[in-house]
Amino acid sequence: MTNPDQAIESAIVAAGANVAPRITPADIEASIDSEVYFTAQHGIEGAMAGLELHARHLVSGHHVGNLRFLTFCVLILRNGFTVTGDAHADSPENFNAESGRRIARENAIAKVWPLMGYALKDRLSAQ
Repeated sequence: MTNPDQAIESAIVAAGANVAPRITPADIEASIDSEVYFTAQHGIEGAMAGLELHARHLVSGHHVGNLRFLTFCVLILRNGFTVTGDAHADSPENFNAESGRRIARENAIAKVWPLMGYALKDRLSAQ
């Protein structure tokens, strides 16, 4: 499967529109210091183990099992800022852990673009 950000980057370069300062997929990747993946079930189990579960209603065993189909990605950027993305399967039969992590990461990356765009614009306006 083609990375949509890389496809856009290729189109920009092919059009010759890459002369002004801008954010690239490589810039986005370089801004990431580390990444963490877990399911909502992992989060609930960890919170229960540490007795730090804050829930409106106690989650029943049936629903805890369904939380294994909700995947989170936390990107920790080089400056320490964190960005999250998530992915969920519509049914247990459609769940694939690898795909869930990939989609959750793509959703987190989508949140990094405007942050880096703002930072670039801020630097350019200060010149």
